[in-house]
Amino acid sequence: MISRRVLFLGAPGAGKGTQAQRICAEDSLAHLSTGDLLRAAVKAGTDAGKRAQSAMESGGLVQDDILFDVLFDRLSEVSDAFVLDGFPRNLSQAEELADRLNRSNLSLDVVIDLDVPEEALIRRLTGRRICKLCGSNFHQEWAPTAVEGVCDHCGGDTYQRADDDEATARHRLSVYQKETEPLKRYYEGLGLLVTVNGDQSIDRVTNDIREVLLGEVSGESKHG
Repeated sequence: MISRRVLFLGAPGAGKGTQAQRICAEDSLAHLSTGDLLRAAVKAGTDAGKRAQSAMESGGLVQDDILFDVLFDRLSEVSDAFVLDGFPRNLSQAEELADRLNRSNLSLDVVIDLDVPEEALIRRLTGRRICKLCGSNFHQEWAPTAVEGVCDHCGGDTYQRADDDEATARHRLSVYQKETEPLKRYYEGLGLLVTVNGDQSIDRVTNDIREVLLGEVSGESKHG
């Protein structure tokens, strides 16, 4: 039987969102991304959404208690079939998540760490290009435009976002490594962590993840 309560870890650019969406669509699991949940809560005008909106409009970070309230509001609707995409991000959040799940008589089945070498992540993060007119996304290496700098869809100019430049990308990866190394040790100690090679084709990574979720690999690394 496929694992029903899954957490994806992985650096920016590792493909967490893409793989989470694929697995959730195939196996009818709820895709829980805190960014998406916050935006939905704000739009719906829930109590947690109003508090989140206040924090975002003031330019501050959304506090952990608001994040957890938004997350568990959604969890109450999806029961025990979900994929957590990139949350928690640090050890204190992981411990709080475990406590709140336990109070709901739930626990994680598996934690999948998508492992991608740093230089591959830099290529992924810095290669993105966006159309100024229609907002379409391209990638210089994997999904280039037919004419460099020109959108295939509307003919608009494409550009690189400021936070996709190399210096910013390396800083994001440095912050991620500092915050999440303790997370990996934490989940490894609980016997939940499985490392999957994310430096493969999208389909191959999805296949390796499915093997993990089906119980064919557990508590070890899966490198294709």
